[in-house]
Amino acid sequence: MRETSLDLFDPRSLMESEYSPTCCRDGDFGFAFNDSNFSDRVLQIEVAVDPAEIRSDVDGFHSLADWARHRKRRREDLKKDSDVDNAGCPQEILNSTQPDIDEVVKCENEDDETVAMAEELASGDEASNSNDSNGSRDCSTVVRVQSLYISSPILAAKSPFFYKLFSNGMKESEQRSVSIRIHTSEEAALMELLNFMYSNTLTTTAAPALLDVLMAADKFEVASCMRYCSKLLRNLPMTSESALLYLDLPSSVLMADAVQPLTDAAKQFLAARYKDVTKYQDEVMNLPLSGLEAILSSDDLQVASEDTVYDFVLKWARAQYPKLEDRREVLGSTLARCIRFPFMTCRKLKKVLTCNDFDHELASKVVLESLFFKAEAPHRQKTLAEEKSLASSTSRRFVERTYKYRPVKLVEFELPHQQCIVYLDLKREECANLFPSGRLYSQAFHLGGQGFFLSAHCNMDQQSSFHCFGLFLGMQEKGSVSFAVDYEFAARSKPTEEYMSKYKGNYTFTGGKAVGYRNLFALHWTSFMADDSLYFINGVLHLRAELTIKH
Repeated sequence: MRETSLDLFDPRSLMESEYSPTCCRDGDFGFAFNDSNFSDRVLQIEVAVDPAEIRSDVDGFHSLADWARHRKRRREDLKKDSDVDNAGCPQEILNSTQPDIDEVVKCENEDDETVAMAEELASGDEASNSNDSNGSRDCSTVVRVQSLYISSPILAAKSPFFYKLFSNGMKESEQRSVSIRIHTSEEAALMELLNFMYSNTLTTTAAPALLDVLMAADKFEVASCMRYCSKLLRNLPMTSESALLYLDLPSSVLMADAVQPLTDAAKQFLAARYKDVTKYQDEVMNLPLSGLEAILSSDDLQVASEDTVYDFVLKWARAQYPKLEDRREVLGSTLARCIRFPFMTCRKLKKVLTCNDFDHELASKVVLESLFFKAEAPHRQKTLAEEKSLASSTSRRFVERTYKYRPVKLVEFELPHQQCIVYLDLKREECANLFPSGRLYSQAFHLGGQGFFLSAHCNMDQQSSFHCFGLFLGMQEKGSVSFAVDYEFAARSKPTEEYMSKYKGNYTFTGGKAVGYRNLFALHWTSFMADDSLYFINGVLHLRAELTIKH
């Protein structure tokens, strides 16, 4: 036997009345909707002209895009009105170039509630019964009044708004007739909402109409309907336009737990759609802030390096926010969280300190934080990333993406010779993905003012009899400058787990050339990748390259 002593006017019952399959079966009061025999009050719905005198007739739109454009026009019209109102092997030489590190970049979102929801909700006292259509709630012209028979316990159980309306203790709350005022653009959505509060279902399935009902449900605090609309919208085909529209809903809607699954789905769609930023650069440059934030928050973003993300964010911000003050605000409050500074190169971090687009205090903070992170041991970096993620569910700053160019650690010396030691760590799965003829590039590093890179290969040995692991050193193609470099490749190996030298050599580099060894470990590929391989320590291959310029 179900508990029947539930107080329908108790706000705690709201959670129990939210949409669920059980609720649909046991709480279908559709037969009582607008029926005087099952009602204790009359709801007077005063329909007033929209502020912009534009009616949103959802039946007139055949697609979500039409509806969105209409809403946008209405917001722009209202904004204009508001503005007026508010005046051992031999070394091997290869023709090899690393793809350009800066291949992507050479280098306010108003919280505008849709007009249908723009009217301020009246407080409990103000929202109580009033037959005066010229009351202080709205100075708009009332074009008609629609009367409905309602059951106050049913509406109060589903909506804190109606609970307050019927139980505010004022004389009006005891009267049989109560009034609410809406705009013409809200009328269809409100009727759907009221029907849902009785039947737990909607008659409409079109995305524009569902969005109108969703915002009406937010206005009248019907969480179960918000959840139901969100579920139906998630089941519809997602497009870039619809995803952006979901993320651009009024802030009160976006903050609702019931809508969170819809906004999460929209963010995931955009992140997957624009995963390869270089391929869709022009489109991404035209996205609003909410869309760009969704894309850059993804761990799966396909970019050359975090330097590329930084350059792209600056390019987008300068295009979208020409005023320095506005640009600093959006970078500091939102976009800086999307840049994973700890994985930028030290060379680029130096530029952050002198970049006028960032507040100096913020720039100093993120650079220092990044340098301290880089100085930590790998296991400590992992712990820090986990701690930061636990402290803030939205913070992914210390989580490394799968970059096209693998990050390196660099130690530089000026005396007695210009020299740098480069450390490149590759996971076993990254090496496995190289088979049978793949290449993996490191981020660029600099020596003597010139950019270099490392590249790991899976290739055939010189007799083309078996696959093997190769490592090469290349110079970025910039002019006809030539460099004579002594180099040495080394790798950690068991059982000592110390770096053991594999090959030494010297080469005079010119742009676009690479030098290295086709079979670094003198092993067949299967032996190199075997579970008992001497070169994978806890699933990681540790490589080191030492470069020296001697004059």
